[in-house]
Amino acid sequence: MKVVIIIPTYNESGNILQLVEKLQETFQQIKHDMHILVVDDKSPDGTAEVVKTLQTRFNNVHLLMGEKAGLGVAYSRGMTYAMQTLGANAVFEMDADFSHKPEDVPRLMAEIDKGADFVIGSRYVPGGSIPMEWGFRRRMNSKFGNIVARYLAGIYPVRDCTAGFRAIRTSILQNIDFSELGVKGYAFQVALLHQAVVLKAKIVEIPVDFIDRTKGESKLGIRDIIEFILNAWWIRFNSLKTFLKFAVVGASGVVVNLGFFTLFLMAGLNKYIASPIAIEISIISNFLLNNFWTFRSRKTKDRIRIRGLKFNAVSFLALGVSYGTFVALSIFFPNVQPQLHQLVGIIPATLLNYFLNSYWTFKEVDED
Repeated sequence: MKVVIIIPTYNESGNILQLVEKLQETFQQIKHDMHILVVDDKSPDGTAEVVKTLQTRFNNVHLLMGEKAGLGVAYSRGMTYAMQTLGANAVFEMDADFSHKPEDVPRLMAEIDKGADFVIGSRYVPGGSIPMEWGFRRRMNSKFGNIVARYLAGIYPVRDCTAGFRAIRTSILQNIDFSELGVKGYAFQVALLHQAVVLKAKIVEIPVDFIDRTKGESKLGIRDIIEFILNAWWIRFNSLKTFLKFAVVGASGVVVNLGFFTLFLMAGLNKYIASPIAIEISIISNFLLNNFWTFRSRKTKDRIRIRGLKFNAVSFLALGVSYGTFVALSIFFPNVQPQLHQLVGIIPATLLNYFLNSYWTFKEVDED
């Protein structure tokens, strides 16, 4: 197997020599044909010249030059070159500043050998770590970014969505149009991972220690952070099909509820008995439609009756939230029409209902 480690650089002349030498030592532990591709954005500090010197010593070192346009553009260019020109079967993403330990490369490669499609060197699985010297603000920035990616972009099963140390089979990358990801900076990491999830790639996370750089400066800027958040929202927007299906099912449940409630009343049943029966029938109807339509493609570990019980529990919890909102608004805004209070109460209940059912009742599990 031909493997290419892609290293984007901009002003990394103080790190690239030692990194390439260390990687060459590490390659002795790997049975595959290992290569290094440095994607340099015309660094003014002479990074490319250092790489050209290394090419005279190592025939597996490659250099790809380009204009500075962001991490995502550099990786897209590098991955395309690795696949089309170098014929890579797998590629690595790796920082040039020793944030990622070269000695961890064989560990990630071992998971590819075991059949994984996308291996993440993860800081947020047991055994992984971030630098102890990081202050509260930097820790929160890192964790907040990961939370945004997991929950907003909908990549919940992955613990470290923003990791920059990854090994990926090119059979997955060949099915991704980099131009359609619509990102140029650090948001590329989440956008690419999301596409891998959509393609049902087998994703594995292994623990790594993230090391703070000692030479050079971080390239992460405000523009990257803004793009990252907007991209997470965009991914969620494009993933709204599931939520829209869930909403349609919810609307049908209202019809079922009112329809059976009316039929029971026409049959002479007491309204206080007819109401909870109609509610439960609508819950069952909603569950069946969600199970066999909304979340049909998800692989879940629970049997259908367990999912049904979970769905019931979530429905009653959502009902409590809706009713609690109605009561609170009625107390604090007594002069407002009660119908408006009832309508407002539906909003948090619907979001809670969807979130808990999506991430608990119909939570997707990885296939072994």
